Amino acid sequence: MEAASLSGVLSLSKLSGSNLRNSDYRFSRSIPRGRCVASVSRHSSEGSNDVDKPSSKALVISSSDSNTNYSALKGANLSCGSNQKRNVNLQTNCAVGVCTFGENVVESHAHVAEEKLGVLLLNLGGPETLNDVQPFLYNLFADPDIIRLPRLFKFLQRPLAKLISVLRAPKSKEGYAAIGGGSPLRKITDEQAHALRMALEAKNVCANVYVGMRYWYPFTEEAIEQIKRDRITKLVVLPLYPQFSISTTGSSIRVLQSIFREDAYLSRLPVSVILSWYQRQGYIRSMADLIEKELGRFPKPEEVMIFFSAHGVPVSYVEDAGDPYKDQMEECIYLIMQELKARGIGNDHKLAYQSRVGPVQWLKPYTDEVLVELGQKGVKSLLAVPISFVSEHIETLEEIDMEYKDLALESGIENWGRVPALGCTSSFITDLADAVVEALPSAQAMSTSRDTAEEAEYDPLNYLVKLFFGSILAFILLLTPKVLLAFRNHLF
Repeated sequence: MEAASLSGVLSLSKLSGSNLRNSDYRFSRSIPRGRCVASVSRHSSEGSNDVDKPSSKALVISSSDSNTNYSALKGANLSCGSNQKRNVNLQTNCAVGVCTFGENVVESHAHVAEEKLGVLLLNLGGPETLNDVQPFLYNLFADPDIIRLPRLFKFLQRPLAKLISVLRAPKSKEGYAAIGGGSPLRKITDEQAHALRMALEAKNVCANVYVGMRYWYPFTEEAIEQIKRDRITKLVVLPLYPQFSISTTGSSIRVLQSIFREDAYLSRLPVSVILSWYQRQGYIRSMADLIEKELGRFPKPEEVMIFFSAHGVPVSYVEDAGDPYKDQMEECIYLIMQELKARGIGNDHKLAYQSRVGPVQWLKPYTDEVLVELGQKGVKSLLAVPISFVSEHIETLEEIDMEYKDLALESGIENWGRVPALGCTSSFITDLADAVVEALPSAQAMSTSRDTAEEAEYDPLNYLVKLFFGSILAFILLLTPKVLLAFRNHLF
């Protein structure tokens, strides 16, 4: 499933166990105490290709492994400006923008005028035809941030990805067939890129806007190649995920770091990475606008339960790897409800998590279970809000609009509504443009340092033991009748 970036965790997550804590992407040492960028120059034009001069010191992200650990960033005790309304025990308060050192980051107009600016939008991508579904799923499950295997089991990543994609493809094809035969995500993201470029031009900022998908065309690697051909001299990376998660923004950043580390031009390119932006007032107000509009469609708007459905993540991501997704999601809901209350809208609300798969524990409560409970408690009117998505895709169009709607109506809920994804809503796009402008002064060449913890933990005997048992596991999996049948029918 597209955007079901976590749906490949399956029972294999159990193999990771405590390794989640030690095999990581430490956003760590390079994150200073700082503040969010507030002052920028609003003018730019194409010019010099000098990429050796970072305009200011910024958030630099260093990686050590294909897995992600956010615990170090949580402990950085960063602080933000006026956008922060509530902490919810989340120490990392500067998630709404790019954090900088405490020095003055105001740039001269002359320097900015020489820059050739680029903005890279990151998203997951989705199969555009039914024939694309199986290879798309393979790309998804081959991502080590999705199926998190211990380092010494990495040799199983691709065979397992092939196996899982083959087994899941028939069911996934049914879902995509139900929404027209493919994902609309690429088309919508291209439209958002165009709208963002126009919004930046309205702010006197000339920038090329690129789209890089993690698991389908146009891949992130393709976007980076175009950025090189265009000789971009400063880049803002903007993941289209409001809240940070290891499996979404984290995975995409890992790919960028890998690409930049191996390229002389890219390794010197000043880059600002916007890790998350769920606290931004423009985003909060845009969401509140959509909710307020949809509430008005109900016969009795004041009686409607506002039901936020977010994409789930395995509990191990939060508890073992330090993923801030749960905290950020809860704070996001709080801020939206505060905005609605300021408008005189005091409806009850509920947050639940959708799209779980496999036997491992995911964040609770689960959307399907809560819908049944609400119906049993006598809730008659419900407005579903797909809170972790800014584009329509299979999780909104099929999972929410079809599966969850049917379940809600069967459970006794009589009036159903759904808030559309933000898409190209003008206030939302304008706020993304503001975020880009605010991030520009903090661009700095990405860190290419590698962490040596992985090598320090290497134990030859441990490696041989795990290799032996891992090989047995792979052999057993590949010899099960269901797997053999699937491979015979789909691969040969």
